Amino acid sequence: MNYLAHLHLGGDAPAQLLGSLYGDFVKGPLAGQWPADIEAAIRLHRRIDAFTDSHPLQAQARARFAVERRRYAGILLDLFFDHCLALHWSDYAAEPLEQFTGRVYRVLDAEPALPGRLALIAPRMAAQDWLGSYREFAVLEQVLAGIGRRLSRPGLLDGSLIELERLYQPLSEDFRQFYPELVEFARRLRAEA
Repeated sequence: MNYLAHLHLGGDAPAQLLGSLYGDFVKGPLAGQWPADIEAAIRLHRRIDAFTDSHPLQAQARARFAVERRRYAGILLDLFFDHCLALHWSDYAAEPLEQFTGRVYRVLDAEPALPGRLALIAPRMAAQDWLGSYREFAVLEQVLAGIGRRLSRPGLLDGSLIELERLYQPLSEDFRQFYPELVEFARRLRAEA
């Protein structure tokens, strides 16, 4: 899952929202460098990723991609599933997407010690409404270009948007089947914490 899904799944408290994002920016063991509630949300983020990566519906969705693109299919699915979530937000959340994203941006803005790269991108994330913009399929092209620039070999994601467009319907159905299971998984983990 990508940023929007992790934020949706991680809980509503500010520390949960922060930890839901930190999970993509904080690597290695958690040794108390963050408050306990943020570290709990980072651990939840990691468990969500592990659940997602090992789920049969995810394997089915990855198998839809051309063989030469399967190595990066997980990245493509993360982005596409955030698109599906943003597009169908009201099916999964009572709070309107604009209110939710505004709240997330305010939490980020109020936090003086964001980790590493998140501190650099958080202002742009808010100014350009990255989370809400996932509703628009065309935005994925910009996101893929940014990810492609960070990969070790340029051009690895070339043609990905065309493939996502070709697979739009079956991948949308994969999302509709998978996401409710993921919501329930995250809810159970938060209840156990």
